[in-house]
Amino acid sequence: MPYSAQRILLASRPVGWPSEDNFQLVDATLPDPGDGQIAIEVEYLSVDPYMRSRMRDTASYAAPVQVGELMTGAGLGRVIASNSPRYAVGDWVTGVTGWCSHLVTEARGFRKVDPALAPVSTSLGVLGNTGLTAYFGVLDVCQAKAGETMVVSGAAGAVGSVAGQIGRILGCRVVGTAGSDDKIAWITEELGFDGGFNYKAMDDYRQRLKELCPAGIDTYFDNTGGPLTDAVFPLLNLRARVAVCGQISQYNSEQPEMGPRLFWHLIVKRARVEGFLVIDYADRFKEGLAQLAAWLREGKIKYREEVEMGIGHTPKAFIEMMRGRNLGKMLVKVRP
Repeated sequence: MPYSAQRILLASRPVGWPSEDNFQLVDATLPDPGDGQIAIEVEYLSVDPYMRSRMRDTASYAAPVQVGELMTGAGLGRVIASNSPRYAVGDWVTGVTGWCSHLVTEARGFRKVDPALAPVSTSLGVLGNTGLTAYFGVLDVCQAKAGETMVVSGAAGAVGSVAGQIGRILGCRVVGTAGSDDKIAWITEELGFDGGFNYKAMDDYRQRLKELCPAGIDTYFDNTGGPLTDAVFPLLNLRARVAVCGQISQYNSEQPEMGPRLFWHLIVKRARVEGFLVIDYADRFKEGLAQLAAWLREGKIKYREEVEMGIGHTPKAFIEMMRGRNLGKMLVKVRP
């Protein structure tokens, strides 16, 4: 039988900050799944900073979303019909669903979720690409070691909050930056960060970092770019490592800011800066998820989710996440 679906399309390309007018909610009818395909009833949608760059008509690591196309993004749902031996009706699966309530898709590219392991929503957060990004960014790119000082920007976000906790597990001194006093209280009092500051409440980021990192900075997990990253570079130690995970401070800029201007510090300190994507580590996802699940069971990692109700509120959730109004992972529950 055909399936009715709600889909959110990119209606127009944003200029500067996105607005809800850039999206359109439409109804669609989907066919039965063909050979090797499954039909999914989506339960949760993820909204993430990278989606803003996919709204630009520019070349990147993935093709941009075209005007009139389904907005891209990861989702979690139940299989409601299957023509694939990989999945049975009732299985929970996660993968790239786009912003929709139902879809018919190829079974490959989706991952089965075990609801006994943790709440299924964590497959879009701490036990999904969010957690894996933090895991490989800290262990492989930053190569963080016990006794080192790590700084995490965007530390109260979905990736940054996990990255900082992994640094603490490894024995690092971890300092985080975030955009409110409540966020700093959360990462220091609940997540175990050694220090942090609200960058919106001060101007001299370098001086505050010097106070919080008296031994300098060995690793920097960068989610924001911009003036915070400028303040970090002069404080890097010899052989420091910088993992460039995101640049959210730049995503809504129509004219890029001047730079880079501080790369000479990398010469002096013989430091390394490396950008990365979690998909580069796809062949090691099983390893990463097993370790993250173990840390979660042991209470070594905590997480927080903020959930917006109703698929029609997905654009609102996305915009609020881009403006930093969430603690931890921002999700949309498709059906309230």
